[in-house]
Amino acid sequence: MLLTIPELLNPAQLAKIHETLAGAAFVDGKLTAGFAAARVKHNEELRPEPARMQRLTRILMASLGHHPIFRFGVLPHRVADPIFARYQPGMAYGDHVDDPIMGSDGPRFRSDVSMTVFLNQPEHYDGGELVIRTTFGEQRIKLPAGDAVVYPSSSLHRVAKVNQGERLVALTWIQSYVRDPAKRELLYELNQARESLLKNAPDQAATGYVDRSYANLLRMWGDV
Repeated sequence: MLLTIPELLNPAQLAKIHETLAGAAFVDGKLTAGFAAARVKHNEELRPEPARMQRLTRILMASLGHHPIFRFGVLPHRVADPIFARYQPGMAYGDHVDDPIMGSDGPRFRSDVSMTVFLNQPEHYDGGELVIRTTFGEQRIKLPAGDAVVYPSSSLHRVAKVNQGERLVALTWIQSYVRDPAKRELLYELNQARESLLKNAPDQAATGYVDRSYANLLRMWGDV
């Protein structure tokens, strides 16, 4: 399932992120890539600085915890600390899938869902689309600053070459309580129906059936 999350970050949060990144050092992105990805990865990533990273992570994680699309579409169990990446003209990231097990510097976790948060407006750079291969063909994604997209980490995807300007994004990976993307999609859609019924018809028998079905499917499929 591919979901977009509009306005994950508001203008004040975006301004604070750009202010925190001002003057920061970026290093070759290959330093955090696995063997296969390193062959096709050509970008730069923020050099880890504890105080700066703490400020950036706090801003992003606060928004994630409150956004309903993220909470119910991803069903997050563990969320990795974000990586901030930039692409200058000529940079790209070829076809790859994300590493299945992450957390070499801390607790290990399984990557079920990948997330890209766009930090620059799309008109500020030419090219740089996130291209995800799906059963319905390639999906090319380039969202407004503050918007995010989540998609299965098993998806083959790439970042198209940036021709002009600078592409700036935050990236993170999530282990979901429900590892199967098809089951997550069913739960997400069922929850949308459940919330509508709870709001508009809370006393109807059908509302109770849907509410219990959602809870028990999550209990059946959830992996803690």
